[in-house]
Amino acid sequence: MRHLVGEAKLTERILIDSAGTGDWHIGEPPDERAQQAAGQRGYKLAALRGRQIAAADFERFDLVIAMDDKNVAALRQICRPAQRDKIRLLLEFVPESDSRWGGVREVVDPYFGGGEGVEQVLDQCEAACRGLIAALRPQLRV
Repeated sequence: MRHLVGEAKLTERILIDSAGTGDWHIGEPPDERAQQAAGQRGYKLAALRGRQIAAADFERFDLVIAMDDKNVAALRQICRPAQRDKIRLLLEFVPESDSRWGGVREVVDPYFGGGEGVEQVLDQCEAACRGLIAALRPQLRV
């Protein structure tokens, strides 16, 4: 998302952060396979470190994007009821014209798989992030 927001020249308009719902990777860099696959696409992940989402994130951000329904359930436990409409699944933003992911609700979890799973996640995220940027543009009056 950061890369695509930069390409769209929206870095000053869109604040992006990343966090997990669990605490098992706090302070750690992204998975090596993810770093390698992302690096081949021009994305730099090595400087990133894992953190756990907090209730304050629902005050700071207009949208909280989840990869799957388990994350949505965990996020709903953290926020106030009035903030639950800020939670959205990433793949909701895949444009209808992208038939590869039509009907798919959740980003696959590649953690226990091989490099092919990481590539699929990157494909899903790129498609959805392009759609998310398109959805945000009218609100940004860009």
